[in-house]
Amino acid sequence: MDIETLLTDLAGGDIVTLLLAGFIILCLFLAIRIVPQSQKFVVERFGRLRVVLGPGINFIVPFLDRVAHKISILERQLPNATQDAITKDNVLVQIDTSVFYRILEPEKTVYRIRDVDAAIATTVAGIVRANIGKMDLDEVQSNRAQLIGQIKESVEDAVDDWGIEVTRAEILDVNLDQATRDAMLQQLNAERARRAQVTEAEGLKRSVELQADADLYAAQKDAEARRVLADAEAYATRVVAEAIKENGLEAAQYQVALKQVEALAKIGQGEGSQTIIVPADAADAFGKAFQMLKGRV
Repeated sequence: MDIETLLTDLAGGDIVTLLLAGFIILCLFLAIRIVPQSQKFVVERFGRLRVVLGPGINFIVPFLDRVAHKISILERQLPNATQDAITKDNVLVQIDTSVFYRILEPEKTVYRIRDVDAAIATTVAGIVRANIGKMDLDEVQSNRAQLIGQIKESVEDAVDDWGIEVTRAEILDVNLDQATRDAMLQQLNAERARRAQVTEAEGLKRSVELQADADLYAAQKDAEARRVLADAEAYATRVVAEAIKENGLEAAQYQVALKQVEALAKIGQGEGSQTIIVPADAADAFGKAFQMLKGRV
């Protein structure tokens, strides 16, 4: 064997080795799949679902298995949508909604529904119309939280077969046409006027009640004062009567004479008094009072 033949054989062996090494590297490259934390890979074998790869390093069979779908499991938000609905009291409203969801089972999502966003949006529109039709306009405005809960629960039941979880549903706004707004404004103004009249009437009624209570209280106090005065006069009369009964007529005459003396004394103490008018029987009164006083002493 000459040198040229030896070199040819060595060259042929190196090529085969290189080809084999390259094939092994290619197989390893195709077999190893690194899945990000926010995704899941759906692997098919000959067109059929084989496995769903989770985050991390995964291995598949080269040339037999292939990654058919890469599904994000992050929470998604549907574009804000507006649905027309008619309430139970026949009022046309426009409901602005927003829905958040995430995919839990990618194998159901990719094999059971073609357009997830459009399917969820259509489902939400139908559920919103159905729930709005069961409520009056006032209930839609005041029970928004309850309505949101009903919509979320209904959407979750509808999309459960798609491997989707509805994390949040929101009603952003409830819009009315201009004619309905004008009618509601007139009704609101009328209600405000009615409340003002009721408040004024209640205030007047309360004022009358308080005045009546005050008059009644004053009458009660006046009656009490009159009763006390009458009791005092009755007591004084009773005391005088008892004194007359015990001491006879002389005691009564003595009291009358003292009152006359006190009256004359007050007249004499007046400012600028130069002349004192004495009744005709004043001397007798003084005499009687003196005699009675002397008799008592």
